[in-house]
Amino acid sequence: MPLDPRAARFLDMAAAGRAEPRERTIAERRAGLAKLMAFARADRMSPTGRDLALPGPAGPIPARLYGPGAAPAEAVLPGLVFLHGGGLVAGSIETHDVVARALAEASGCRLVSVGYRLAPEHRYPAAAEDAEAALRAVHVTAGDLAIDPDRIGLVGESGGAALAVGAAAAARSAGPRVALMGLICPVLDCGGESASRLEFAEGYLIDRATLKADLADLLPPDFDPADPRLSPLRLADLAGLPPAIVHTAECDPLRDEGEAFAVRLAAAGVPVTLQRHAGMVHNFHALGAVLPQGRAALDAMGVAFGAALRG
Repeated sequence: MPLDPRAARFLDMAAAGRAEPRERTIAERRAGLAKLMAFARADRMSPTGRDLALPGPAGPIPARLYGPGAAPAEAVLPGLVFLHGGGLVAGSIETHDVVARALAEASGCRLVSVGYRLAPEHRYPAAAEDAEAALRAVHVTAGDLAIDPDRIGLVGESGGAALAVGAAAAARSAGPRVALMGLICPVLDCGGESASRLEFAEGYLIDRATLKADLADLLPPDFDPADPRLSPLRLADLAGLPPAIVHTAECDPLRDEGEAFAVRLAAAGVPVTLQRHAGMVHNFHALGAVLPQGRAALDAMGVAFGAALRG
């Protein structure tokens, strides 16, 4: 299917006056993502969340707890640990508040949005360490958060999806049990050059130059971007990972790595559901103000995540 006409119009608008990524400062990169996330809309959202501080390897990790509006505060519900997108250099609890609230409401789960450390101030693997620590903290304090410790899933979008898979992979041996991976437009192979990365290299919201600039800000010297901790598509063994729900966008340079990961999960015996969203672009689920399909998809994602955790 060709690029959706509404998505095409939005891309034209976004491209007007945009500076080349290599010319942008990190502050401009973050401001650009915040501006983009202002297009997030949802038909239903949980009430404003409650701020938390989770113990982390370099000090407290900011987090925010959301729950469905109809659920009593003391009701024990499945939990989602949410890791926002932004290339691990941008994004925050605040920029992704609408997405988090929408997923919490649609899923009927309690959701903890994690403000992991960003590069270049904190280069990789700081974000991964925070993601793993946040998962452990949510499990340990599940009783205080009214979360069922046996029904905790990880949800990551874009760069946050790599953190979600990494935390789930680490938990295979170290615990805690992870019941679900929800991966939205995931970045899973920073060392690769897939067909979709070539086909949609320019002009599709996230481009080759942005991905390259983000990696330059993210990685310490001599760190291999193909390292499976950062590029979990390259993990040698996927057996034992949690069941996964993977969402890709047809016109996204990252499409192929998400779909290849789903294929590998299935081959390893991991239950997986893959959905490609026709005519959509990266981050479409957070562009509900201009893409009705994105608004509907975000709600459906939440419903599916909640259903999977309830089994």
